[in-house]
Amino acid sequence: MNILVTGAIGFIGSHLCEQLLSLSHKVIGLDNLDPFYEVQKKQENLKILEGNNGFRFIYGDIRNSFLVNEILASNQIELVIHLAAKAGVRPSISNVSDYMDVNLNGLVTLLEASRNCNVRRFIFISSSSVYGNQKKLPFSESDDVSFPISPYAATKKSGELLCYTYHHLYNIESACLRLFTVYGPRQRPDLAIHKFTQLAIEQQPIELYGDGSSIRDYTFVSDIVDGICGIAFHPELNYEIFNLGNGKPVKLIEMVEELQNALQTKIEIKFIEKQAGDVDQTHADIAKANVYFGYQPKVSFKQGVAEFVKWFKKR
Repeated sequence: MNILVTGAIGFIGSHLCEQLLSLSHKVIGLDNLDPFYEVQKKQENLKILEGNNGFRFIYGDIRNSFLVNEILASNQIELVIHLAAKAGVRPSISNVSDYMDVNLNGLVTLLEASRNCNVRRFIFISSSSVYGNQKKLPFSESDDVSFPISPYAATKKSGELLCYTYHHLYNIESACLRLFTVYGPRQRPDLAIHKFTQLAIEQQPIELYGDGSSIRDYTFVSDIVDGICGIAFHPELNYEIFNLGNGKPVKLIEMVEELQNALQTKIEIKFIEKQAGDVDQTHADIAKANVYFGYQPKVSFKQGVAEFVKWFKKR
């Protein structure tokens, strides 16, 4: 199958492309090397992929309608997996217009091109942030997500609605995947496990927002990739929303303890005020994905942290 992956050389995108290539698919990777974090790290990811004859990288912006239409038409793309986005809850609060422009206008450009080029299947990477600060646990796809508490979350919820609209109007098979706190090798350096590991190795204190009692449903990147592929190639799809999480949430302070164990070092903690836009808890109900396409996470949090630390030290 000929597949376009946007955000192809980011953290999740590079792992996904590796998996798709191992399954003998032809992959076009589109990425604009957004400098949200060091471009060099994305270039390292690209080097991993460039050795495969089934992969072609294109530098470009998802908002470039001419480029996107040309890619889909000239490569006879059959499936679009859309990961590219302005990422991060906190930065979205101070940079709302850019997040709206990239995350919504970029998505519309891709959906319009998919319609123009008769692409029949579209996978949109959404986020657990759409659930906001609701108290009901675990989070289910049927829950009301009308109350996002950050611009980033609002763009993801809006993206799900846009995908439904294009499914309804043009019969594009669509899945919106709500990812829950993905971690593992190549994780973005601004994310907690990566950032805390770097500070701990440098024997610097880490800052925890709130009192450490917030919980996150940490999900190892290989499990996320398995989930994306599981629905991407499922024989039956109309329009669906799925949670992709681990289903076993961990307290923030427990995450630090597990990191200490893996690093075999004591981590100094400074507690600071909770940040605006941060949710208190995430916990995925993954039953729907399990029933629909057999999604079942394999990597425990202990195993995943150990694997990340092993990668970090080797790097």
